[in-house]
Amino acid sequence: SVHSFLHQYAGSFKKPPLRRPQSAVGGGLGSLMYNRSNIVHENLKMGSDGESDQASGTSSDEVQSPTGVCLRNRGNRRISAEDLNKRLSLPADIRIPDGYLEKLQLSSPPFDQPLSRRSRRASLSEIGFGKLETYIKLDKLGEGTYATVFKGRSKLTDNLVALKEIRLEHEEGAPCTAIREVSLLKDLKHANIVTLHDIIHTEKSLTLVFEYLDKDLKQYMDDCGNILSMQNVKIFLYQILRGLAYCHRRKVLHRDLKPQNLLINDRGELKLADFGLARAKSVPTKTYSNEVVTLWYRPPDVLLGSSEYSTPIDMWGVGCIFFEMAAGRPLFPGSTVEDELHLIFRLLGTPTEDSWTGISSMDEFKSYKFPKYKVQPLINHAPRLDTDGIDLLLSFLKYESRKRISADEAMRQPYFRSLGPRVHTLPESISIFTLKEVQLQRDPGYRNSSYPESGER
Repeated sequence: SVHSFLHQYAGSFKKPPLRRPQSAVGGGLGSLMYNRSNIVHENLKMGSDGESDQASGTSSDEVQSPTGVCLRNRGNRRISAEDLNKRLSLPADIRIPDGYLEKLQLSSPPFDQPLSRRSRRASLSEIGFGKLETYIKLDKLGEGTYATVFKGRSKLTDNLVALKEIRLEHEEGAPCTAIREVSLLKDLKHANIVTLHDIIHTEKSLTLVFEYLDKDLKQYMDDCGNILSMQNVKIFLYQILRGLAYCHRRKVLHRDLKPQNLLINDRGELKLADFGLARAKSVPTKTYSNEVVTLWYRPPDVLLGSSEYSTPIDMWGVGCIFFEMAAGRPLFPGSTVEDELHLIFRLLGTPTEDSWTGISSMDEFKSYKFPKYKVQPLINHAPRLDTDGIDLLLSFLKYESRKRISADEAMRQPYFRSLGPRVHTLPESISIFTLKEVQLQRDPGYRNSSYPESGER
């Protein structure tokens, strides 16, 4: 059930220290139950959420031996906050409620025994996870069809958070987009993907608690008067590709890339957000809705009705965003599907069999009767991009999806050479700003910039 699903993942916001086998994540409600491990344990008592209630280490999904991983309560040793953080896989800055450690010292489960899934959920709940009162609402940040987003503060860490409050209709329950977002984000742990901290399920709403970032890329560009430093364009683009490459390696498509879904903090760290339309590309499902991706960032194959697509759907959008950062204006700001296609063909040329195999026999394409537009030089439209930048932009904007460059391959193009070789060897959870050779510059159009001049930190 939705209720048990949500409780299963409440508080599961930090990657457990112990590795587990990677498994494909389903896209919708029917595919949220999936095989966690190739190991089959017999005679395990099952909990209400369909998982074993027997010992399972910290928050790992396998049954593990306590040997070597359990904290042992020797004699009258006091349990510390650090002990508890390790046991529950919590960040170090969590504020344990007054009296909780003393209560734990006297109650079960003892620290020399592995923690069951049920006990862990109970412990997280007692600390304050999964509870509305743990978070203080501050400002309203935005409102959509299904959800309202608030700026908030966590009483557990005193850090700012974003509270995405999804209204629940009694007849329908939780929207599939919310369930999909939770199911994907709980397994996507990366420096360039927004972190889901907590889930709160009440009768009237489902609240997703995310890390808070100051603004989105659209707001950032507006604040710069749409004139970004070309160094910053490069750094932002690399971070987009880094987050996407991580998703695509896990067969997850974002499907709704646009500046408003790319969040940026005051350090310049960019993170992919809003996975409500994301899907796991899994066999045998090959067809999806073509009503995805905001019109301006939608590839021509999807505009022409294609519903068979994979990771290249995101790469066209990356190209559009890259141009927008470099040129200070949207690349294809169409008002309708037909208008969007006209804008694309006017710049890149009306497709032929040479540029798009099979296009001449596509009914949808033939029905529009497009004029034969000629290709225009992209450098005329984005004069601030160098040759490497133009080459990379063109590799995103291929008509045939299979010819578009992948995120992994794009990160290794000459355009990013100035960022140095170490950006390619960073662990997934580490920000590229830990490297001294990666520094933001002051944007030319930005007044009262909080960012340092080039060469300063």
